[in-house]
Amino acid sequence: MATSAPMLSDDAASDGEAIEVDLVIIGAGPTGLFATYYAGFRGLRVALVDSLPELGGQITAMYPEKAILDVAGFPDVKGRDLVDGLVAQALTAEPVQLLGRTAVGLTADQESGVRLTLDDGTIVAAATLIISAGIGKFSPRPLPAAGDWIGRGVEFFVPSFAPYADKDVLIVGGGDSAFDWAHHLEPIARSVTLVHRRDAFRAHERTVEQVRNSSVRIVTKAEVSALVDADGATAGPLARADLTVDGVQESVPVQAVVAALGFVADLGPLQQWGLETHRRHLVVDSAMRTNLPRVFAAGDITDYDGKVRLIAVGFGEAATAVNNAAVVIDPSAHVFPGHSSEGS
Repeated sequence: MATSAPMLSDDAASDGEAIEVDLVIIGAGPTGLFATYYAGFRGLRVALVDSLPELGGQITAMYPEKAILDVAGFPDVKGRDLVDGLVAQALTAEPVQLLGRTAVGLTADQESGVRLTLDDGTIVAAATLIISAGIGKFSPRPLPAAGDWIGRGVEFFVPSFAPYADKDVLIVGGGDSAFDWAHHLEPIARSVTLVHRRDAFRAHERTVEQVRNSSVRIVTKAEVSALVDADGATAGPLARADLTVDGVQESVPVQAVVAALGFVADLGPLQQWGLETHRRHLVVDSAMRTNLPRVFAAGDITDYDGKVRLIAVGFGEAATAVNNAAVVIDPSAHVFPGHSSEGS
């Protein structure tokens, strides 16, 4: 049975005392949650750090209602349902949860271990560290025409579909999020129009085909030139979007806009810790080791030849990182722990 770390209240965690664990994990998204569970499975005491106030990472923050189609064992699973299962699994390790906190400082030494400093002054002393921070902190790319409509009709993410019921919805973008939200909102909204500045799309071909075969109107070579209320101003509720379509002006009724233009990722303080990076990702070897001693990484934040950024891949990397970290913590341990089905 795993030896678990004590649960820590927010008050206790913000007093600046040192927390001692075997493994500290930065990032409470799917990869970090599975790494937490797996660390408990290996009998390690774990602390879990995330700058967001709740578990689940980007899925919880950005697309909890979105259907995820590429996780083994789930033909179709909502983001929030996947997170619920991962959280229940992770909590069996009884991790110290340090949420709403950002890691700002790191020292890593082969002999003395890892010392992580959080922005509230909390110190985490650990034998090892796994960084599973996804793409780091992220901010949405702006929609130039949004102006002061943000939060008043223009949103960047869709955490719930209910507010879009019986509305004319405009989605701007050509990537996976734009097409996913168009697909999911089509049976709920009065109408859905998807606008993209090019003819080509970055979204998965299957989803593009589903949207093409639905009632969603796809408008390409188009940009949003203005968003206005019924009087052509910005004081009242959003009522209309003016589009420039291949040089021609047209207007569509709109009460809600989703600007799915992607986001800008920022690794933040991680970039100052001496970690080797490549295009804002952490370079790791086949054991998920970074260039710093006792520091591992897993999930979307990692980079190596042939890397594929999928949740399913992150799960495998989490297990690899934990199993190799276990040997660093206890050299007499084995990298391969045996199959979980072998235990009683």
